[in-house]
Amino acid sequence: MKKKSKFMRYSFQDKALLLVGYILLGLFVVAIIIPMLYIVVASFMDPVTLQNSGITFDFEKWTLTAYERVISNKQIWVGFRNAVIYSLVFTFVSVMVTLLAAYPMSRPDFKGRGFFNLLFMITMFFGGGLIPTYLLISSLGLLDSMWAVILPGAFSVWNMIIARTYYQGIPSELKEAASVDGANEITFYFRILLPVCTPVIAVLALWQFVGMWNSYFDAMIYLNDANKQPLQLVLRSILIQNQPESGMISDMQSTAQRAQLAELLKYATIIISSLPLLVMYPFFQKYFDSGIMAGSVKG
Repeated sequence: MKKKSKFMRYSFQDKALLLVGYILLGLFVVAIIIPMLYIVVASFMDPVTLQNSGITFDFEKWTLTAYERVISNKQIWVGFRNAVIYSLVFTFVSVMVTLLAAYPMSRPDFKGRGFFNLLFMITMFFGGGLIPTYLLISSLGLLDSMWAVILPGAFSVWNMIIARTYYQGIPSELKEAASVDGANEITFYFRILLPVCTPVIAVLALWQFVGMWNSYFDAMIYLNDANKQPLQLVLRSILIQNQPESGMISDMQSTAQRAQLAELLKYATIIISSLPLLVMYPFFQKYFDSGIMAGSVKG
């Protein structure tokens, strides 16, 4: 006698709920995949064919013109280099500051923990605003420097709460055993506690890296030197302002040709700017479930 499948053993209400969930999840996946496929295919299309006929899978009408022009452009590589540097430095600074701030907040014997928790919570709902922040950055002499982009958003209260909750889930016996072996607070934290926190560190690092990689507003406000601007500002000028770098379209004679090529360059630039995130995610995926769940189930 054949055993019933797990799905068949569910009640009618459970089956209906699961079916609705699968349908909604499928629609959500389709809504993500279709635009991605369109961008990928359009980035290889001939500009004239793309404008007149739309996308096609006739490979004879595909071209690498957009990628050749994007890769050969100096400003793209300067922005790419800056974006990588800013994202890596921001991730390191942000994760370290967040972890160091979360540790005392996780200790029940830390005096004044409630007061500092209140201060942190206030900053989640109220901010100084753009003009006071700009004046502060200017008075500190950070304008047109890398630190103007990195320091203002380096500390995240939400990430601190996630890390604090993760710390609280670690058995107290671990610290007691370290104290018996003669480890002080610094030794315990850096040599024993941090290695145990690898999942939450990986999650926080990926969140911060992605956040900085996709950010352009702070750089637009605080950076004036084109050689210090990240890739996101170059991408913004191509996508929103429709102003590709002059070297990309300088050999186009007519205005129509320039417009066609500019449209094609948008798609190629999107693909190139997304590659680092697509490459990084598989290496961090295994930490996501353990890192996020461990930092969210305990209040």
